[in-house]
Amino acid sequence: MTANEATEISVVGGIDTHTDFHQAAVIDTVGRQLATEPFETTPDGYWRLLEWFASHGEIIAVGMEGTGSYGAELARFLHGNGLTVIEVDRPDRKARRANGKSDPVDAYAAATAVLSGRADGTPKTRDGVVESIRVLRVARNSAVKARTQAINQIRALMISAPSEVRDRFRGLSTKDLIGTLARSRPTGNLEDPAYTTKVTLRRLARRYQALDESFRMLTVCPGTQTGRPRSLCDEQPGRPA
Repeated sequence: MTANEATEISVVGGIDTHTDFHQAAVIDTVGRQLATEPFETTPDGYWRLLEWFASHGEIIAVGMEGTGSYGAELARFLHGNGLTVIEVDRPDRKARRANGKSDPVDAYAAATAVLSGRADGTPKTRDGVVESIRVLRVARNSAVKARTQAINQIRALMISAPSEVRDRFRGLSTKDLIGTLARSRPTGNLEDPAYTTKVTLRRLARRYQALDESFRMLTVCPGTQTGRPRSLCDEQPGRPA
């Protein structure tokens, strides 16, 4: 196919995404399979994939699996270079068992899903403020879970702790309990269960405090439209962080 012939036809692309490489394929507007090729998941690989697509004609759209995972960066790249990217669902397990797993077949299937209209979803761009908040929420949510686990462990240890430990902290609120335990300076030896419990409770309390600080630093500033994390709330525009 000459360069002039390539510019006269329209094609649809399909991509089966992976960790180290993406399998690309192109079909024409009547569904005929034209070519398939693997490309590395690197900036150079993305440029070569884009050039390879262009060499087959005018790209109407590109169907891609995994735009929110393995293909997230490639989807951003293609979108940034003017291509329409369509989210394609992975073939169901029954279909995979019946037809076998094949990267070229899956890439062609992604392109065919776009051509047939079966796939028409626009993937999230995963950029800007919305993506920044999503990333922050991943760490924030894990901090919340770990913080809850820490206080649950503290309360569980308090139930079975020797009375001298249990009675000392009985009735304290969570805030007061954490603060008191974190400031404590137990003395003794590790053969004494009461001392070991006190040391463990202090470490768990300090872990809780660290996680609580992490949670607050990752919480979006209230009342802001910029979506800045709380740790940046007091920063002035243009002021170095």
